[in-house]
Amino acid sequence: MTTGSNALQIRRTRLAAFVVILLTLAADQASKYWVLNHTSLPEGDRISVLPVFDFVLTWNMGISYGLFQQHEALGRWLLISLTALATALLAVWLWRSRDRLIACLALALIIGGALGNLVDRIVFGGVVDFLYLHYGSFSWYVFNLADCAIVAGVGALLYESLRLRPQ
Repeated sequence: MTTGSNALQIRRTRLAAFVVILLTLAADQASKYWVLNHTSLPEGDRISVLPVFDFVLTWNMGISYGLFQQHEALGRWLLISLTALATALLAVWLWRSRDRLIACLALALIIGGALGNLVDRIVFGGVVDFLYLHYGSFSWYVFNLADCAIVAGVGALLYESLRLRPQ
């Protein structure tokens, strides 16, 4: 591959990553808008969708899986600052990456999800969660599409890092 075609491939990969970031952010915010404005779901109540899946409106005032719950303004802005910093560092990693498309798209999913949850923290003071998986006595945390994108992105990065490559 020549230098010119390599540069073109990098630009295409960055463009694809930018599109994934925007689509992830838009899908996350649209889903949260729908839950907040069109379901009339009171906080904590359930709408059963499938025997193993419900909509349950909750507000996550902490970080992933409800850890480090905060209720003070200082804690809110600290989480906003840390999320913004982590997102910026991921964006720098993405921009500098010369790696495969999957790695760039994985970073884009993580960035898009982080931005979706960051918007919630800025606008509402906490993250809107509403997807709930359960089966029998098993119960998972309530989450949202941004969380799904972050988990998928991290999974893709792990896959990419563990994949055998020819020398």
